[in-house]
Amino acid sequence: MKSHLVRVWDLPTRLFHWALVVCIVGLVTTAQIGGNAMEWHFRFGYSVLTLLLFRLLWGFVGGHWSRFSTFLYSPASLLRYLRGHEVDGQPLGHSPMGALSVFAILGLLLLQVGTGLFSDDEIAAVGPLSKLASGAVVSQLTHYHKDIGKVIVLILVLLHIGAIAFYRIKRKKDLIRPMLIGDVSSATPQLASRDDTGSRALAAVILLGSAGVVAALLKQVA
Repeated sequence: MKSHLVRVWDLPTRLFHWALVVCIVGLVTTAQIGGNAMEWHFRFGYSVLTLLLFRLLWGFVGGHWSRFSTFLYSPASLLRYLRGHEVDGQPLGHSPMGALSVFAILGLLLLQVGTGLFSDDEIAAVGPLSKLASGAVVSQLTHYHKDIGKVIVLILVLLHIGAIAFYRIKRKKDLIRPMLIGDVSSATPQLASRDDTGSRALAAVILLGSAGVVAALLKQVA
C-alpha cells in the first residue's frame, strides 16, 4: 500500500516543543539548587511565559495541525477514543488524549509561571509582580507555586512521557520522530501544515512580539 508523507508539525511548533522541554528542565533544576541559581530560574520562567504566549497565538494562525481547532474534541469523541474506537477522520495530529494532555500542560504551565511572578520565598527569590498583591495573596500564590503547582506539572510531564512510551511499545507508534522531522506517514492523502518561509517569518514576528510583551510587563513593574 502506498504511503503519503505529510508535514504535520511545522518548524515553529517543533522548536516551541523542544525549547519548552529545555526550559522545564532548567526550571526544575534551578529550583532544586536554589541560591544564586534562582536568577536563572526566573529567566527560564520568563522564557516559558514567552513560549506560552507564542503557542497560544500560534494555535490560531499556525500550520493546520498546530491549530487548536484541529484537536479540539467533544467529550463524546474522547469517550469513544477511550473505549478503543477510532476518531472520525483519523487525525494525524493529536489524539483526543494527546489533545487533553496538551491543553492541560499549557494551562497549568501558564498558572505555574503566573504564580511564580507573584511569589516570594522571604529569602532571596521575589517575583516581579509580588509588590502588586497583598501579603496574604502573595503567601497563597507562593504556596501553590512551590508546593502544589510544581508537583502537578511534574506529574503531567511524567504522564506525557509515559504516554509516549505506551504508544511506542504497545501501539508501535513513534511520537518523537514526527516532532523532530515534522512529517508523518499516512495511508491516505491528508492536508499538510503550511511550513514555508512565509509561515516561519510570521512565527518569528509572533515570538518577538511575545518576548516584547513579557519584557514590557517586567519593565512596567521594575
